Amino acid sequence: MQDESKNIVLILIVLALFTGATIELSEGSTIIGILLFIIAVGMVSRIKLTGDHAAFKSSKTYLFAGLFTMAAVAMYNLATKSSIGTLDSMAFLIGASLFAMGTSKKDIRQLGEFGLYISGVFTVLYIVFYTFFGIFNIDFVHLFDHYFVLIPTVSLLNFTSIPVEIIAIETITLYGLTETMTIVIGGPCSGLYSMFLLIGIVVAYSRMERIELRKSLTILIFAICVAYVANLVRVFTLYVVAYRYGIETMMIFHTHLGWILFAGTAGLIMYIMNRKDMLRK
Repeated sequence: MQDESKNIVLILIVLALFTGATIELSEGSTIIGILLFIIAVGMVSRIKLTGDHAAFKSSKTYLFAGLFTMAAVAMYNLATKSSIGTLDSMAFLIGASLFAMGTSKKDIRQLGEFGLYISGVFTVLYIVFYTFFGIFNIDFVHLFDHYFVLIPTVSLLNFTSIPVEIIAIETITLYGLTETMTIVIGGPCSGLYSMFLLIGIVVAYSRMERIELRKSLTILIFAICVAYVANLVRVFTLYVVAYRYGIETMMIFHTHLGWILFAGTAGLIMYIMNRKDMLRK
């Protein structure tokens, strides 16, 4: 049970690092984003997997498929002269994972399979919620941003007497001490990226460790709740920073420090829950 609790904590750390990487790659520093991805992969290797439950055996096909995928992502970005985005990052991770799965060393193959589950699940969920739903005019993302992120955080601002006004489904006007600013909730602020990554991590861990479905669902639901609450704390803190110091300071905090706040909040919640032995029930 001690190893299992340690693994769950590591899963939260990996989640925070991957979240930070996606935010940095899409809105901040590409170098920092890549570095965070490398650290996240290193942390994945610290998750102890028992036995040999790999669903995929070593094959040169995976090596070539991985190299082709990574090269395709790199060539596409060079040809279009575009910056590395969230989907680009996940596609590259899919390629790197396939390459690792094609090696002969067991630990590297397990790491590759773990990465494939994470990136594959994230990519599928991203396409479903951000692309497929859009084609059929299903407004899930905007409604989620409004009712599950904007409304709760604005309610907290009203409770603390910070002047704010909702002017659109994802937009508020915040009357700060130094300026009046318009802030849009969306992208990483919605917390959906974190949840997609978390679902992928839990699927990977549950699949490779053959954890029973009921227990996997319990861990998944609990961890999603942690990610959701942590994201609300992060967004609320960004509002407070904007109110006190202005939009430019808030954007710096949003890009480079917001995910660290997310990690700290998630870790604190997990620590409290572990002390209450909620995960052992």
